[in-house]
Amino acid sequence: MKRKAVMKEIKLFSGTATQSLSNDIAKHFGEELGDLTRSKFSDGEMQVVYTSSIRGAYLYLIQSTFSPGDNLLELLLMIDSAKRASAGYITAVMPYFGYARQDRKDKPRVPISSKLVANLIMAAGADRVMTMDLHAQQIQGFFDIPVDHLKAEAIFIPYLEQQNMDNVIFASPDVGGVKRARVYAKYFKKEFVICDKERIVANEVSNIIVIGDVKGKDVIMVDDLIDTAGTMTKAADQLIAEGANSVRAICTHPVLSGPAYERIEDSMLEELIVTDTIPLRKESTKIKVISCAKLFSDAIEYVYDNKSIQSLFID
Repeated sequence: MKRKAVMKEIKLFSGTATQSLSNDIAKHFGEELGDLTRSKFSDGEMQVVYTSSIRGAYLYLIQSTFSPGDNLLELLLMIDSAKRASAGYITAVMPYFGYARQDRKDKPRVPISSKLVANLIMAAGADRVMTMDLHAQQIQGFFDIPVDHLKAEAIFIPYLEQQNMDNVIFASPDVGGVKRARVYAKYFKKEFVICDKERIVANEVSNIIVIGDVKGKDVIMVDDLIDTAGTMTKAADQLIAEGANSVRAICTHPVLSGPAYERIEDSMLEELIVTDTIPLRKESTKIKVISCAKLFSDAIEYVYDNKSIQSLFID
């Protein structure tokens, strides 16, 4: 007897680190988050348990892997538990992919940590990865499974289109971010400049040189993440010193560790626009958050329906 084709059940689950974003993604998608219990042994060892059957289901496990390492470990346990419970297809939805800054051997005897994380995710049993604005595009090649790499331009550009862009010039806070700044400059038909930084030790910028003319301009800096805010705030101060009217920044991932908040408050940076891939540790009048929940919800729907996600990008 010929069996009828049955649509696979779809279920969304959230890790601890991204609970608020996951709730918003689920609301846009029109589904409730699945139930998941987490417990710890006395020594801190974690256990993850799905409280209902997930056999044959299409699972989307949402977790950003920012510090501490428990966030990554929890995602790996979620994947492993789902695999052993006979889930039909497992997608690791990682709005922020941690350890992405260590994507090559730039000096002797260092790890390629992003490759290691990719190996761990695949070894745990993920069938697919969905993420946004990787620090380095080549990290997609570290996976031997499909990777859906979303772009925050789909969130930031509509926001900027509502602003006065007449006097704007874009800037990259370092040489490595030139490609990102060029995307925005090309879309809005504006020029862009480069801030060339000199760094003696990690997370500490000693000097910044602005390549290009910003006199009388409203500058918008573009980057994929902001960590201690040292580069961004020094660049903002230097741009103002060289005659810029104002300086704002758009950064996808608000890591904002260490003295970041204090540096932002004390700098010439007028506004920092970020997404909610990482929840803010505290509020700031200078920081505006734009949600990426709908973008991820749409991407999940498109992938599940076997539709191209290209239409979610802004050319």
